[in-house]
Amino acid sequence: MKNMKKVLAVTAAVVMTAAMMPTAVFADNAETFKIGVIGPMTGDYAQYGLGVYHAAQLAAEEVNANGGFNGYNVEVLAAGDDQGDPEKAVNAYNDLLDKGMQMLCGAVTSGACIAVGAEAAESTFLFTPSGTAVDCITSGSNEFRMCFTDPAQGTKSAEFIGKHKLATKVAVLYDSSADYNSGVNDAFVAAAEDNGLEVVADEAYTADSNTDFSVQLKKIKDSGADLLFLPNYYSDNALILQQAHDAGMDDMKKFGVDGMDGILGVENFDTSLAEGVMLLTPFSATSDDEKSKAFVDAYEAANKDEVPNQFAADAYDVIYAMQLAANDAGITPDMSNEDISAAMSASMLNIELDGLTGKAKWTEDGECDKEPKAFEIKDGAYVEMK
Repeated sequence: MKNMKKVLAVTAAVVMTAAMMPTAVFADNAETFKIGVIGPMTGDYAQYGLGVYHAAQLAAEEVNANGGFNGYNVEVLAAGDDQGDPEKAVNAYNDLLDKGMQMLCGAVTSGACIAVGAEAAESTFLFTPSGTAVDCITSGSNEFRMCFTDPAQGTKSAEFIGKHKLATKVAVLYDSSADYNSGVNDAFVAAAEDNGLEVVADEAYTADSNTDFSVQLKKIKDSGADLLFLPNYYSDNALILQQAHDAGMDDMKKFGVDGMDGILGVENFDTSLAEGVMLLTPFSATSDDEKSKAFVDAYEAANKDEVPNQFAADAYDVIYAMQLAANDAGITPDMSNEDISAAMSASMLNIELDGLTGKAKWTEDGECDKEPKAFEIKDGAYVEMK
């Protein structure tokens, strides 16, 4: 359990208009807040880390043009590249402290975030945009999260499917050897009955058998399910959709979570097979709402037409949430990391962000309380479901 956070007496609800050194770490320039970013900037997961870094830079520029943090400018330091490795993440954290970091947007991946969280506990304010493992923010009372946890995605999916009456009988096909997939699955199954859903087939595979799903799909087809829940990453789901099509299961609805995002970009995948697929994800670059379009345009202009992903969207909201908390707390750049962290942590409980990924508040355990956003793939693009 996390320590209880101190709650300020005055509660302010505000909305966005446009994100181990021992003690007393100060910025070199006392007139500027310095924010660190830690994530994979190179390697297999670089698209995640770069998305976070570029979005944090964009949000900081906008924030500075709109009053900064409590009237002070914000600087995003050169990102710490952890390549998704926990040990490298800790090294990056200490390096950023040496460079004057006062708050952290990160880490990006769960393992790295858990390792950095242990170092930052009660010392440096930590706000992860994308660390979904439950333990990412359990080390200290100064740690917060923008995204849903893995289990929360399962629960929210069951709630969404039930609320919108998408099905009554559901089947699940998931990778039981992966923490992400099994965590989402277990929470979904646990929440199904309370949301009017009957799980008629709960089928699993492992990383060693993720090329042939014929046995599981036959059981699912015979189960009478109206909807197939797929809490897997897009690479596996692309194969599943192809084999489900071959098995004559086109009429069965398909629903995934944020790991499904990217399905349209899988090499050699017939994207027509994803037509009608639904997924729970906080952001889509093809969404037609005004906030998303403005963000995509600004992000692409700043990054040579690079298309922002959901990691970028979450990081963008992190910086704006930091601004709200900084304004509420009345912090100044000459404060120690510990004092900034304590003040920001208390003020996080007072703010409400009307952000890119939805309206959000934060609870005492650092979790983000917001409604899920779901999209349906239509004509090769994501269309938000209402």
